[in-house]
Amino acid sequence: MTAAAPARLVIATRESPLALWQAHHVRDRLQALYPGLVVELLGMTTQGDRILDRTLNKIGGKGLFVKELETALEEGRADLAVHSMKDVPMVLPEGFDIAAITTREDPFDAFVSNKYSCLADLPDGAVVGTSSLRRESQLRARFPHLVIKPLRGNLGTRLGKLDAGEYDAIILAAAGLKRLGFNQRIRETLSAEDSLPAPGQGALGIEILAGRDDLKALLAPLNDAASAACVKAERSLSRRLGGSCQVPLGAFAEDDDGFLRLRGFVANPDGSDIVYAESNGSRAAADGLGLQVADLLLTEGAAEILTALADAAQD
Repeated sequence: MTAAAPARLVIATRESPLALWQAHHVRDRLQALYPGLVVELLGMTTQGDRILDRTLNKIGGKGLFVKELETALEEGRADLAVHSMKDVPMVLPEGFDIAAITTREDPFDAFVSNKYSCLADLPDGAVVGTSSLRRESQLRARFPHLVIKPLRGNLGTRLGKLDAGEYDAIILAAAGLKRLGFNQRIRETLSAEDSLPAPGQGALGIEILAGRDDLKALLAPLNDAASAACVKAERSLSRRLGGSCQVPLGAFAEDDDGFLRLRGFVANPDGSDIVYAESNGSRAAADGLGLQVADLLLTEGAAEILTALADAAQD
């Protein structure tokens, strides 16, 4: 028997401006689809939001942004949680599902600066802020003359640190800037060749408890097949390689009428050793494509990099 559609939903969300925008976006789409549906927000501050004086790879990774939201789902205080897919751990805890991935916003990284128009213009010793080992490794490989410094906080905080002169430039996800109306701050959108994106970057995922068939049916119209396939391939690659904040890793898939091109890389944080691989496959075989490119990376030298990173983490 088909589960009855709920009349009221509660969305668990972080309370950062970007997270609230994302939750409001999903709420508005649901209410447009189902005019009688009441959708409320449950704002929460996660451990990842509270600890801002250390980089994510030193405090437990991006899962710190989603655990409290998952607890709210488990306890019945919320029905669904909205996440940036790049913040979702590659292995979901047992009992949870990603029910829908919405149409992807710009997946690329953005160069933001008050002094310079593009990365190539930065002089020797220029200070660039980023919170991501993925971005740092690619910057160090291509621009070894730059000084890379950590940058944490929500989007407004990061822009404020740039405006205060703490950095000559910062690298941010273009999607967040666009969603919050900061398009004009983007001086250059970095190509995949310049900065291969993180798995899931620019995509929103809606998480629910496994077994909530009523919600799966309700959320199905929000799922974008092309975006979902790309993110599935990217996450499959990352999961195969143990992707986390401790691993400088990028994965980016593009969909051309159901045909995927997936590119990936693994690197040392200092950019001294970086391995790329890519392959193509059908949308229906997205998971297998991710595994294929991951195995290509391992064959090309990623295995040695990952072993060295694991050994360093234990020291």
